[in-house]
Amino acid sequence: MLHSAVFLDRDGVINCDKGYVYKREDFEFIDGIFDLARCAHMQQYKLIVITNQSGIARGYYTEEEFHKLTEWMCEQFSSVGVPLDRVYFSPFHPTAGVGKYLKDDYSRKPLPGMILQAQEDMAIELSSSILIGDKSSDILAGISAGIGTNILFAAERSSELTLFNYEVISTLYDAIPYIQRGTQ
Repeated sequence: MLHSAVFLDRDGVINCDKGYVYKREDFEFIDGIFDLARCAHMQQYKLIVITNQSGIARGYYTEEEFHKLTEWMCEQFSSVGVPLDRVYFSPFHPTAGVGKYLKDDYSRKPLPGMILQAQEDMAIELSSSILIGDKSSDILAGISAGIGTNILFAAERSSELTLFNYEVISTLYDAIPYIQRGTQ
């Protein structure tokens, strides 16, 4: 059985992007994220996080520190009744990475590796799925993977994406109608 999913970027969609967030005290949830997740959960979407973590590649924090914060973040979602199904991350950077993290890996957005891995792991029907990201690299990954609805959480359309079909929202609450519409 195939499932639809809502793919969420982390920094800039789930939490305020303060640059290389890896500590609980710096993690600030964006208004509306739990309501959006609750709606997706009620509509039986899988909730999947896909996040580039170049701070690991750059040596700003470790994979262990990332996992510790991720575990806490997942607990926060579970505590309000909307557990995240999976978190995928790419710890690589093609030019600023250190050691084994210095590479242009297929998992790193704008490439679709994390999305395609989730599709394989969780039997995801990408054409009926939704991606919400705050950068053009998120939208390009979603389009490249074949996600049906790609939503940019930004003040305006991106000049980098003029050739592509995607939606723009200015609050996370604006994404809820897309989630509700997706299952009808």
